[in-house]
Amino acid sequence: MMRNQLCGNNLAPAQDHTSVDGPEMRNAPRYTLLIRAAKLVTQAGEFLCVIRDASETGISARIFHPLPSGRQMSIELQNGDRYDVEMVWQDADRAGFRFAHSADIRKIIECPSRFDKRPVRINLTAPAQVEIQGRAEYATIQDISQQGAKVACSSSFAIDQRVRLMADGMRNTSAKVRWRGNGACGLVFEETFQYGELASIVSRLQRQSQAARSLARDPLLTTS
Repeated sequence: MMRNQLCGNNLAPAQDHTSVDGPEMRNAPRYTLLIRAAKLVTQAGEFLCVIRDASETGISARIFHPLPSGRQMSIELQNGDRYDVEMVWQDADRAGFRFAHSADIRKIIECPSRFDKRPVRINLTAPAQVEIQGRAEYATIQDISQQGAKVACSSSFAIDQRVRLMADGMRNTSAKVRWRGNGACGLVFEETFQYGELASIVSRLQRQSQAARSLARDPLLTTS
């Protein structure tokens, strides 16, 4: 099972992977990473990926679904470092990206951070419901990770109160209220999502969110 908390220095020169710029171009030394969880920030929303190798010119990553159209995007590491990239190729469950500006490859490999085992958190806006004692309250998921979510809602739940988070595109998920304030609350899931499962959930939620934004801009549009 993939674990997004791994951020060690397990690396070796890559020998048999498709390069960032395609099979024919191998201009810079590349390093194969054991695993490096990250997120892609695009105009269509944020999506999970796993960096598998990197060089001074770019990276290749495992993806879990077709990425939205548009070559310009950013990739953000677990420690919050963000790099502007251009998608060069996409093939099944892999994609290659070229850095828009020079990048410190050693910093990407070492992933220095003051946060211990910080999960990748995806920002989005997804309609949901929070159920408590058989009563469902309308809510909006504002961000989500393997371990929990930030949810905006009108009700004020008690700390440590057990609830169930429900949304189209994800399974009903039991959680506890960890914090509350400013019209939102933080939920900790009782069962952690696997990384690939969360990636698929995020993709579905982002598509729904994008469709809702399009409909809000043009009410004459209809969704199938």
